[in-house]
Amino acid sequence: MKKVTGIGGIFFKCKEPDKMRDWYRDQLGLVTNEYGSLFEFRKADADEPAYLQWSTMSEGSDHFKPSEKEFMINYRVHDLEALKKELEKSDVKIVSDIESFEYGKFMHIMDPEGNKIELWEPIDEPFTNLYKGQTTK
Repeated sequence: MKKVTGIGGIFFKCKEPDKMRDWYRDQLGLVTNEYGSLFEFRKADADEPAYLQWSTMSEGSDHFKPSEKEFMINYRVHDLEALKKELEKSDVKIVSDIESFEYGKFMHIMDPEGNKIELWEPIDEPFTNLYKGQTTK
């Protein structure tokens, strides 16, 4: 019997849900509705795989700083350099430079309620090569 087959959703508490939903729409381009945002993805058996990462972190990890929250969300993005320029124009707090790795570019920002957000311009091929057949489906 299959158990977990992927990430089904990300939920977090906030003081003003409607304003936060609007912020994510306006600043990060999420297509929103009254419930949040529905991400469309392709099935695992399509020709070009894409990946979402789920990770456990040590409770002493500094990876989420400067946020004091116990979670962080990673969003896949298309063009991190262009997005950074847009976010800077909107005075969004950017808390890291863009870093590049063989599996993509990363940058971190903060939302209005102190949640750290990781933005990822992915290169999926290294994961395919490294973990072929070892993914949750």
